[in-house]
Amino acid sequence: MPLERSPRRVVAESWARARAGRLTPERAEASEPLDDGSLEATRAAHPLAAALPVIRSLLVRDADRGSGVVVAVGDAAGRLLWVEGDPQLVRRAEAMRFVPGADWSERRVGTAAPGTALALDAGVQIAGAEHFALQVRPWSCTAVPVHDLRTHETIGVLDVTGGPDVARPETLALLGATVAAVERELLLKRLQRPRRRARAPQPARAPRLAVLDRDVAQLTAGGRTVELSLRHAELLTLLAWHRAGLSAERLAELVHGRPDAVVTVRAELVRLRHVLSGAAPALAPLSRPYRLPVPVDLDARLVLGMLDRGAHRAALTAFTGPVLPGSVAPGIEEIRAAVDGRLREALLEAASPDLLLDYADRLAPADPLPLETALRLLPARSPKRAGILARLDALD
Repeated sequence: MPLERSPRRVVAESWARARAGRLTPERAEASEPLDDGSLEATRAAHPLAAALPVIRSLLVRDADRGSGVVVAVGDAAGRLLWVEGDPQLVRRAEAMRFVPGADWSERRVGTAAPGTALALDAGVQIAGAEHFALQVRPWSCTAVPVHDLRTHETIGVLDVTGGPDVARPETLALLGATVAAVERELLLKRLQRPRRRARAPQPARAPRLAVLDRDVAQLTAGGRTVELSLRHAELLTLLAWHRAGLSAERLAELVHGRPDAVVTVRAELVRLRHVLSGAAPALAPLSRPYRLPVPVDLDARLVLGMLDRGAHRAALTAFTGPVLPGSVAPGIEEIRAAVDGRLREALLEAASPDLLLDYADRLAPADPLPLETALRLLPARSPKRAGILARLDALD
């Protein structure tokens, strides 16, 4: 497990990243926490949930009343998922939003052990005034990132927060040993997982429409999969996106660019109904306004949902390309721009350097901003910086 370099250099470089991200000590603060439902769903899906008994046994068990210690478990993006320990200190920490569901990444609060450990992918200790945000300076903290031993991917972070004593070397050693135990526990659980038996019958799923990086859309409904022509894909995509429905004039405008093409769009809808009558009869569009009788899982909308939950890596993986790239229908161009723009904006705002480089390689090779943002986020001595600078020079 890599440990921190010279503490003063770690702090200075972290402060520089915070200022480059336009943070100020007076205004840097954690995000509002997730609502209860979103937090529980995020916890349940996170791999560290399986290792909580180990974490509680090695760290939280001794962090009881009067211990002066708070133990936090966060995800790979710096969002805290569990915060436990000395009840009095836990309540005090709430004043600075050190609570489950809050974002404690460097981009939000600047220099603090959870976010800085993730930024450097190394264990760090931040003591008192070394914190960037003013409200965090009465505290000290130690944090170590957690990795998946199979893929070496960072999956989260363990943090101990409290008074000056938690920044002692023995705390870093204890946290490092706990992380090693957690990583081994997760690997062991995966290796011991029994082979899947025959699956029980699954509940009916909503129809799914795949339009990313496709001109021939793919509709899956009722256990069947069919391909749709570009025009039919445009119509079904627009109705799936505008769930409240569209008037004939508005639909004609979104498809043909003019509201007086109503007769044409009505004829096209008749042909679409005919196609769906054999493949997915429950999806035949209703009229006045034109709308779908049941919700459709549009893959483009699913990507946006992942971004809303902070699942940036999953969203980037799911985004295989633009919506119906061969379409020139105005309404499809609007959806395409909305999804492309939302993905780019979310990654620039919150993604790790590795994720930004993946995005630049696969989807935005001519866009300098993801490269510049990754460069700003990387530590000064990262070996990846030279390659990024060369790519930026090639774009000039």
